[in-house]
Amino acid sequence: MRIKWLVPTLYILFLMLPIYGLLSMSFKTTNEILGSFTLWPQDFTLENYRKIFTDPTWYMGYVNSLIYVSINTVISVCAALPAAYAFSRYRFMGDKHLFFWLLTNRMAPAAVFALPFFQLYSAVGLFDTHIAVALAHTLFNIPLAVWILEGFMSGVPRQLDETAYVDGYSFGHFFIKIFIPTIAAGIGVACFFCFMFSWVELLLAKTLTAVNAKPIAATMTRTASTSGYELGLLAAAGTLTIVPGAFVIYFVRNYIAKGFALGRV
Repeated sequence: MRIKWLVPTLYILFLMLPIYGLLSMSFKTTNEILGSFTLWPQDFTLENYRKIFTDPTWYMGYVNSLIYVSINTVISVCAALPAAYAFSRYRFMGDKHLFFWLLTNRMAPAAVFALPFFQLYSAVGLFDTHIAVALAHTLFNIPLAVWILEGFMSGVPRQLDETAYVDGYSFGHFFIKIFIPTIAAGIGVACFFCFMFSWVELLLAKTLTAVNAKPIAATMTRTASTSGYELGLLAAAGTLTIVPGAFVIYFVRNYIAKGFALGRV
């Protein structure tokens, strides 16, 4: 019985090593990091975190990222819900081809769209705004959300729709009051993946922003100086970027398991 738990325990510890290394480096000075390898800080310091929480150019990076990621997640899921319902409940000419075309947008690399988005947003005055990055990320997140939600909706019997109509529910009332709570797990999974993609995406976020909406991932590239990279500061910033994702995973952890069970993740 002990051997049964040994392998997964060792595997989890192995996966946690990079995170521990990053956390340990965040409490070290750059000189200690470059000097010799140590399992824990020999000269413990909170200076790296102090700089992040007191320097507006640093902490605003997290604020900007959270703003456009939240906007993107809301837009993507709200747009994907009716689209996924249509794919799930109706059959129309070219529905399978349209569904596949949506997924091809998710397959394309972000670099392909960076220049067109930059020129478009510069022309309409959206450059260096949160909504610019949020809208750019919807190109990738809406197809993903539609794909995930369609699987959950297809698992809901059509009799639920018919019964609601017989009981006198309008479509809007039925969709909001009955159907959406039924697929709450799917919405949680879709929100999780939309959040995570938008949070870690760098190319579009960096291309479409300059100062006012600059994300933390772009801000982290500022750690270079005449003496080299400020590795301790970079490690502290990297550690803090894990926190929002960890919170999201905690709240949707049960829904993610259902998503895997439905074969949509």
